[in-house]
Amino acid sequence: MPRSRYKSLVDLYAADIRSGHLAPGTRLPTHRQLAAREGLALVTASRVYAELEAMGLVSGETGRGTFVRETSLSPGQGIDQKDVAVGMIDLNFNYPSLPGQDDLLRTALRQLALSGDLEALLRYQPHAGRQHERASVARHLRSRGLSVEAGQVLIVNGAQQGLAVTLMAMLKPGDVIAADALTYSGFKVLAEALHLEVVAIPVTAQGPDLAALDTLCRSRPVRAVYCMPTLHNPLGWVLSLALREQLAAIARRHDLILIEDAAYAFLADDAPSPLVVLAPERTVYVSGLSKNIATGLRVGFIAAPPATVPALERIIRATTWNTPGVMTAIACGWLDDGTVERLEEEKRHDARARQALAVEVLEGLPVVGHPSSYFLWLPLPEDARADQVVAELMRGQVSVTTAEPFTVSAHVPHAIRLALGSVGMDVLRQALIKVRRVVDAYL
Repeated sequence: MPRSRYKSLVDLYAADIRSGHLAPGTRLPTHRQLAAREGLALVTASRVYAELEAMGLVSGETGRGTFVRETSLSPGQGIDQKDVAVGMIDLNFNYPSLPGQDDLLRTALRQLALSGDLEALLRYQPHAGRQHERASVARHLRSRGLSVEAGQVLIVNGAQQGLAVTLMAMLKPGDVIAADALTYSGFKVLAEALHLEVVAIPVTAQGPDLAALDTLCRSRPVRAVYCMPTLHNPLGWVLSLALREQLAAIARRHDLILIEDAAYAFLADDAPSPLVVLAPERTVYVSGLSKNIATGLRVGFIAAPPATVPALERIIRATTWNTPGVMTAIACGWLDDGTVERLEEEKRHDARARQALAVEVLEGLPVVGHPSSYFLWLPLPEDARADQVVAELMRGQVSVTTAEPFTVSAHVPHAIRLALGSVGMDVLRQALIKVRRVVDAYL
């Protein structure tokens, strides 16, 4: 087939979609039907749809067909904060804040101004943080069940940089890393940027399918597993001790690195031991203070096996050199004086209240979540398309996230993620009522 004809067909479909002649949600002919109708080879018909999908105009769904996308949304709606317009109720991102936290910052700045250590904060800091600050983090981690020495702790610019440092230090381009089929969108962005191959672990109601992971490791050269055993984002699970022990055993059997993301772990009361306790020789634990204090406080930490600390420290030096001294001093002061512990307890109560409200408003819908989580997952009815649901909610001034940014596998489920922690309770109720009304229309 001449390239001009092939391109003409792509251009024709693109024009029909952009003009609205082909409405969002329209099911297009199958690849075979398109090939027969246009007199094309099957491989060429597949190329037409592949190019349209690359343009963000259609989406192919295994077992369902090829559908016209809602083009008023950017592909992967929800992954970029600029998508949330002024006046929009934001259920995309969590930046939970409690009344009085601004006063805490004012007080901390005054206290820091009166301290005798200001000159030291103007200089470069050690790459992994000053020793007394690393010790502060190590003491804090004991409340999460970890027992690590200060020398195993590295202070970074937020948990996201902690993940980046870990992936850069422990893996190389082309390495295979396993992750849950639905996982944290920020990990996906990092893996793509670092040219890592992410393979999906099927998920169950209780957590990842570990038998499938074991089988995967027998057929692929998997080097690492990225996981969130405590307060999984977006599914909210807390893995049982038995599943954690099974995952640790699989990691030892196949010599895997475990990367444990604990960004939301503080919200779960009485969680089983972290993976880093069960497999300390191969687990890198990453967390931070964005959710339990504030997203603007870009202080995070890595707890790692002693043998891996030099490699992690080299990546910190190569990327940011060190965490800003002023921010780290404030954060560690709050760790030492009990402020962080108090905020965590208050935010657990806040998250439980928000989850209870969501369960009340969305009663009868198949929501998936944890009773003290700041987010929930809402699978949509069989006939509903996530892009259309999201577009309709945006027209109602509510911004939510589709499953696409969280999906590792080829199959993208029709579901939305609702972040509950960034607006007042009254506004949250109004937004959830709108979500309920839009989803109910498909029942």
